Amino acid sequence: MLDLFPSREAGPFGRRLTRPRGARIPVTVLTGFLGAGKTTLLKRFLESPQGSGTAVVINEFGAVGIDNQLVRAASEETVLLGNGCLCCITRSDLQLALRRLVAERAHGQVPFFRQVVIETSGLADPGPLLQTFATDRALGDEFAVEVVIAVVDAVTGPATLDWSAEARKQVILADRLVITKIDLVDPAALKNLDDRLAALNPRATVHQATDGALDPSCLTEAPEVRSGDTGRAGFVAEAAHSDGILSFVFTEGAPLAWDSFARAMETLVALRGPDLLRVKGLLNVAGCRGPVVVQFVQHLAHPPVELDSWPDPDHTSRLVFITRNIPETTVRDLFSAIRALSSPAVNSLSAPPA
Repeated sequence: MLDLFPSREAGPFGRRLTRPRGARIPVTVLTGFLGAGKTTLLKRFLESPQGSGTAVVINEFGAVGIDNQLVRAASEETVLLGNGCLCCITRSDLQLALRRLVAERAHGQVPFFRQVVIETSGLADPGPLLQTFATDRALGDEFAVEVVIAVVDAVTGPATLDWSAEARKQVILADRLVITKIDLVDPAALKNLDDRLAALNPRATVHQATDGALDPSCLTEAPEVRSGDTGRAGFVAEAAHSDGILSFVFTEGAPLAWDSFARAMETLVALRGPDLLRVKGLLNVAGCRGPVVVQFVQHLAHPPVELDSWPDPDHTSRLVFITRNIPETTVRDLFSAIRALSSPAVNSLSAPPA
């Protein structure tokens, strides 16, 4: 019989890891509409001890207008900032910019950096950027997206969310939301914006910042995938947005059979891959000691990673779906059908060998 656990440290998905990214360089994606306060937030972060050793990629296209206090000369491609940080301006190719930074770090041509922050254009849809790390295998071997942050201006943000699909997409795809310029609005307006953001993205934690002051860990630590407040198994908390975007959470208390789950996701990806904007979460897989981290971006799946332990006593599987015109009930019915069609032998299996 094939031994799926060749050593105490190895699980069915290979060696267990403390963090899903392993030894790869963590990447923070900082997004938000024009004038939301991304640069101010980033500057404050770079001034903190946690910001030391950060490579900053300004993902702008065409003419570049960057705060002169952040980038000393917009004509330079790589700029040395204070606190041991780098800034790289890319006008066209994010992959080339990141590969160049890694190569220059290896040859000692730039100071050592331990993390990367990508500040996107205010008009950017973060979806293609996230897909870049899934499609480019060489890039995925070196970097791992740790957290996506969307910055929302308390003054102009509500109106922007009304007319801008890109602004809504930034909020919906984020792991954390940061409301800026809170000192310029009254408490009632701030509460209305907070409620609206919670409706657009019920999974994300919402933070507030004045003059860019924010706990630096918000830009460096991956958020926990929470099971939600309902505590019931199945799919919960579907939220409908404009532009046909839906979000819902899969939860399951009992251990999952990996083969059934994998086949259901393969079917979903094959039929509706372009409309799977983002799927991520922790699974309690039968035969695994720790949670299994899974991530999908459209038609591509990141390799599953088993962690060495659960982040909390709750071992419920929790998987967040962000889709375009794929209702919760459709996904739930697919999972139920695949599970029903799988033989008892298949359902009793854990994961295949790495």
